[in-house]
Formats: sequence, structure tokens, C-alpha cells
Amino acid sequence: MLAPRATGGAELPLPEVVRLEEEIAAADGSMGWVVTLCAGAGWFAGFLPPDLAREIIGTRRVCLAGSGAPTGFAEREGDGFRITGRWDYASGAPMATHFTLNAVLRENGQPLRDENGAPRISAFAVPAAQVSIVPTWHSVGLRATASHSYSIQGQWVPSSHGFVIDAAHATAPGPLYQFPFYPLAYITLAANLAGMARHFVGLARDSIARRKHTMSGQPLVQRPEVERLLHDAQTQLVQARDHAYALLDRAWARVAAGEEVPQAEIESLQDASLSLVAASRSAVDGLYPYCGLYAANVHSTINRVWRDFHTATQHSLLLP
Repeated sequence: MLAPRATGGAELPLPEVVRLEEEIAAADGSMGWVVTLCAGAGWFAGFLPPDLAREIIGTRRVCLAGSGAPTGFAEREGDGFRITGRWDYASGAPMATHFTLNAVLRENGQPLRDENGAPRISAFAVPAAQVSIVPTWHSVGLRATASHSYSIQGQWVPSSHGFVIDAAHATAPGPLYQFPFYPLAYITLAANLAGMARHFVGLARDSIARRKHTMSGQPLVQRPEVERLLHDAQTQLVQARDHAYALLDRAWARVAAGEEVPQAEIESLQDASLSLVAASRSAVDGLYPYCGLYAANVHSTINRVWRDFHTATQHSLLLP
């Protein structure tokens, strides 16, 4: 979805991608999460040398998985780097044809440093043949994402496999590769939470409709406080979603017109994404206690959606 058209990708407009990701997550949380994270890694093709990007995206059944944490080292060696390290939480790892990663650059065993004295970090794309999957994914939710760890032990890659995720270093034309990274990451993740929350709210309404108040015998869904809770959950979710998507559309229009997105608008989009996550959390956590023991049954759909949702909320970018 996000790889350059010139490499064989679809290069879809970002607002279209985000709305599609939400719909997939509303159908199945694991599916939405893998599509989002792996499409995000495919976006990096717009920052790779064009020949390498075409080679990677042209791979049969191409899928890129990866991790953003710089938990490895890339030792300069000749006209390339020898990479060693371990990275966690690579959604879609078993089906990946390539992995992306961040690594601290070193030479003669010593970290290379930037102008401020901090260790230099570079992103890399590495073929799956050079990677070992470490089966560590044992979460209660998003089980089907198979977000295992992976390790690389002394594998050499050419310098061309390194890249910088920044609009100034984009190798593909088009607004998609001029869009700032962090707002893209925030809104795509938030869309997943919104999709899962939508799914949960619909299932919660059905679960509550089957219950009666213990003392009065009145259908639980007809009690004013429960009606209000259902209405407020739905309303707040829609309002937060519409606000975040309006800011996304505005930022995209700027980039498509060749303009930079002002820092204030970048921060507003990120804040709106977190507000959408907060509204999603509020909807799920507010309704769950009214759903009955059926919702606590691990074989029920609503329980799986609840587990998927709460596992997804643990992504480090989504901390409240």
C-alpha cells in the first residue's frame, strides 16, 4: 500500500490507507495490526536506493517486518556493515521476506557519533535469509500477529541497505515520502485501536442486550445509565475519530500541495491520535463490566477483541 509506484507498490494516499487500516482492524485486530505494521515497513522503500527498492518490492509474496528499537550494532566493514543484535516485536515475522531495523553504527568496535556526540543510528533493510526468528510472542491478544523477536549474528550487508527515514532523504518522489514519520506512525496505530474499539462496542451492545438487572429484572440495556454509557461510548469514539481524520486530511493536503506541515499541526495530529486512543480505551473499558461472563470466556469473539485491543494499547507510542 505504501511502497512507491515505481517499485511495484500501490503508493496509496495516506488518508485512504488509514481508513482502510481501521476497517481491517474492525474486522480482525490481528489482521489490521499486521497489515499496518508491515505496510509501514514497506513505506521505507521510498527511502532506499531505487534499484534495491524495486528488488525488494518485486520479491514474490513480499512482506517487510521489523522493529524500531536500536538494539543492535552495525560495524563498518569495507563498503558495508556487519550487523549483530536482537530486536523484539516484529509483527508478521514468520512470513517476512525482509526485515527492517535500527542499529548503532560502529567502527573498530567504537560507536560513531554525530555532531552532538550522540551515537549515530541508522535504519537497515535485511533479507530474511540473514535473520533468525526467536519465538517469543506469547501475549494474551493479537496472537495471530506472531510478533516474534529476531536476531542477526554477524551478517554483512552493503551500505546501500542502510537508509534514513526523513523527507530530505526520500529517494522516491511524491507526497507520501514527504509526510513526517511520527504523525504517520501515530495515526496508523490509532486507527487500529479505533477499529478494534468499534468492533468491541458492537459486540458489547449485543452482550448487554442478553442480560437483566439482578434486582429489578429489567433488561440491562434499557436502564438509563447503561443506555447513556452505550451512547456516550459511541459518540465520543466517532467525534475523536472525525477530529483526528480531519487533521490528517489537512496535513495530507498540505504535503500534496508541496508544502511543509507546520510543527504545530504535526503536534496537533499526534495529540488527536492519542485522544482517539483514549476515547477507544474509555469505550472498551467502560462497557466491559456490563457484558457478563460471556465476555470473559476466552472462546468468545468479544473476549478475543478485548484481548487484541488491550495488547495493542501496549505499543510504546500509545502511552497516555
